[in-house]
Amino acid sequence: MAKCSICGKGVTFGNNVSHSHRKTNRTWKANIRRVKAVVNGTNKTVHVCSRCLRSGKVERA
Repeated sequence: MAKCSICGKGVTFGNNVSHSHRKTNRTWKANIRRVKAVVNGTNKTVHVCSRCLRSGKVERA
């Protein structure tokens, strides 16, 4: 599960570009953490990106 359950951030696609300007596919993966958080008053394990954790959008259990 490579998607944040709060903001929806996930995998982004792009190109590796070499010195000779050849292009091959690559991916950027979000920094996703499994965290025990309070969701609707109950403790649940959710997948959250590090930016949402840092900004305080998630209340940890």
